[in-house]
Amino acid sequence: MHKYKYLRRTTSITCTLISILFQYSCAKKFNHSQNITIASSGKIESIDPARANTIKSNQLLYALGDTLYELNNEGELIPKLAKFKPKISKDKLKVFIKLKENILFHDGTPFDSSSMKFTIERFQNIGTLNYILNKKIKSIETPKKDLLIINLNNPSSSIEGLLTSINLTPISPNSYKDHFDKFLNNNFIGTGKYKLKRFTNEIQTLSPNTSYWNNKPKNNGINFIGYDNSSALYGAFISKQVDVLLSNSIEDTLRYKLNLLNQKNYIKESKSEPIEISFVSLRTNKKPLNNIQIRLAIAKSLNRQLIRNKVSYSLRTSASSLIPLILKKDNSVSWPDFDPKESKRIFREQGYCDGNIFNLPLTYRSNVATDKLIAFYWQQSVKAEMKDCFSISINGVESTTIYKNLSEGIYPSVILDWTGAYSDPEAYLLPLLSCNEFNKNYCLKGESVFSGSFWASEKVEKLFKESENLKGIERLNKLLAIEKIASQSLPYIPIWTSSQKAWSQNYISKPIFNGSGIINMGELIKNEN
Repeated sequence: MHKYKYLRRTTSITCTLISILFQYSCAKKFNHSQNITIASSGKIESIDPARANTIKSNQLLYALGDTLYELNNEGELIPKLAKFKPKISKDKLKVFIKLKENILFHDGTPFDSSSMKFTIERFQNIGTLNYILNKKIKSIETPKKDLLIINLNNPSSSIEGLLTSINLTPISPNSYKDHFDKFLNNNFIGTGKYKLKRFTNEIQTLSPNTSYWNNKPKNNGINFIGYDNSSALYGAFISKQVDVLLSNSIEDTLRYKLNLLNQKNYIKESKSEPIEISFVSLRTNKKPLNNIQIRLAIAKSLNRQLIRNKVSYSLRTSASSLIPLILKKDNSVSWPDFDPKESKRIFREQGYCDGNIFNLPLTYRSNVATDKLIAFYWQQSVKAEMKDCFSISINGVESTTIYKNLSEGIYPSVILDWTGAYSDPEAYLLPLLSCNEFNKNYCLKGESVFSGSFWASEKVEKLFKESENLKGIERLNKLLAIEKIASQSLPYIPIWTSSQKAWSQNYISKPIFNGSGIINMGELIKNEN
């Protein structure tokens, strides 16, 4: 699936041992260098901002590139490569962006309005997440080198948030001239504080950009290493072969152990705001899940509190929303709570129970440890509370296979997660609920197809358009109205929200997260004393 995060699964014990030995030796070699070694799970398939869609690849891009704007932890728009905040015309169809001058790409090419135009148009052309622009941009003008004018098809209140997306980090037209319509996966030429010195899927080496226009890195460089499994990752960190450990897809048992080490001051721990949402996608276009009452009964069978306690050791936050709480400020829209008695009543009303048990095939990503545990404890909870009415059959499938097949409608239900491409409620609703072509409540073409739900709503599409003309609390209320419709139709069932975490050795400064759940690598300092 082009939108979701994924990791490679180790296929045999032999491969795992070889991988651990290889990665251990690499970490050991890097540890004796002056660079800071940062490790996380999985590989990076591409460093092209038009293709990158994982937390890990975004982490790397934030070090190598810059964005026009960024959002601080209070959600305020802060100019970065832009000189000032964008100015909007009275008819709301033109966005004027003044750019900073005397900034160079890593290849020496000057950053200007034409390079920004090249970047945006390339992303519109080939970007795997180009739906976030959703045909918002009509054309782009570059009347001056330091002035970019974006012409919109319709007023768009979300355009400012979109300009913070790392997928629109400017790239050098000179280095990408032969890659306007294809990806450049193994190299990156941007304006960031680091340059890419070495790239493989498993290891990336970053060196400071001595010509960087802003505050330069406080360290001598970064070694970024990917491990195939949590045990190898944890072992390398505990043995101090790794300086900083990132949390993406590390098992919750090990998160808990690291949390205890932090409490004893053996290591340092940092975390972002909870911005990643995990959920169950229900295929709504085929029987029996096209029945909203069946979906409601399923939703009321999910014991979030049990799953939170058993799987995450209470380190994650149960979610009754698709939007992280930090982005919506309140909890006015809530999805159905756990209520097994009510669930059984609905199943019985629909002709089940008393010898006719409803079975839900539930697919989980076999290479994501928490998914298996979520599926297991949900299955066991249903068996204990509702075995005369409802049962769950679980099946693990490697994540890349799941993402590839989601739009084919193969999975009646599947556990997924999502982090918005930019810090805005729309970035969580649009990828799951929007539909370009639909028949009644079934999506034929659009993002809800790629999310495996195939759900559509004419009213939701109307509200999305209306929200583009609003700002502030009025816009937020319109987006919450969209979520309320979804919470009543239940194409998805929220499970929990997660924070990104980072652990550092005591000789490394404490990692600092930005509002997008990314650590600032340039602020890391290594104290050898």
